[in-house]
Amino acid sequence: MSEFLTEINYDKLIEKSLKNVVVEALRIVERQGLPGEHHFYITFKTNHPRTQISEPLKSQYPEEMTIVIQHQFSNLIVETSGFSIDLSFGGIRQSLFIPFDAITYFADPYAKFGLSFNFDDEPISHNTDNDFAAEMEEQPKKTSNGVATVVSIDAFRKK
Repeated sequence: MSEFLTEINYDKLIEKSLKNVVVEALRIVERQGLPGEHHFYITFKTNHPRTQISEPLKSQYPEEMTIVIQHQFSNLIVETSGFSIDLSFGGIRQSLFIPFDAITYFADPYAKFGLSFNFDDEPISHNTDNDFAAEMEEQPKKTSNGVATVVSIDAFRKK
């Protein structure tokens, strides 16, 4: 039997929902390519245990790197826990696997849209049909010393 929750971790729920925006944007590109002038900047932790990049890239970017998904990419495959993509670095095609949990920043400059994420070692599943309550039961609550965080929706609106 699952344990009864005494508190709801809204920060975790918001983080998961915003990461799903990234997942869905990547799924659109996987299905049809980038529409119009859209392009993505994705910053991720190269030292995340499930990140898969070549040793030369890992030594050049031991903690974090940013990739651009625009004109020259191929084999984009979006999975439940992350995505794989082939990109060219210095004229050499390389395959990367980036877990969604390793992403710290996502932006689409054309749409003037960006999201920053807290890096968390706890995995977050990115199925669209997930039961949030079940996931919250499985993960320990991080306290914020009783201080509420208010996020203004205006920061995410197009102007």
